[in-house]
Amino acid sequence: MKRRDLLLNVQDSTFDKESWFAPLKNAIEGITADQANWKPSGEATKTIWENVNHLIYYKERIAANIEGRESTKNLDGDETFSLTEQLNDETEWEKVVNRLEDAHIQLRQLISRISDEELNKNSLENKLMDIFLHESYHTGQIIQIRKMQGSWPSHR
Repeated sequence: MKRRDLLLNVQDSTFDKESWFAPLKNAIEGITADQANWKPSGEATKTIWENVNHLIYYKERIAANIEGRESTKNLDGDETFSLTEQLNDETEWEKVVNRLEDAHIQLRQLISRISDEELNKNSLENKLMDIFLHESYHTGQIIQIRKMQGSWPSHR
């Protein structure tokens, strides 16, 4: 398997191709803005919305890096969780979910055209793998939040 194909396979597995673990797209499927904003009382956790903001930021930033342009926002790790305003509004939540999917599609298109030489530059291949592992980590958090709020389907 070519390195690029391996990266695409890992990206798809973490985002929308269920294998032996739930991908991010499935983890946020069907939740409402209210559920996306829910936080357990007394816990130092982020909301689902905050986690999705965080993941969007890093996907968009690495895509900009691959394209050779500056990221439009340079945020520190904590600021990324507030990338978009969290409103209890279904239309706004849908925009965030669509932005996440657009970021996935854009990054996938960029990776599908990348050469091995480009993967070697500035440790890009390692950075991409880190992004995908990072996504899996936060997907697990999102699923845990959904289980705590009772919104995770029992058939999964």
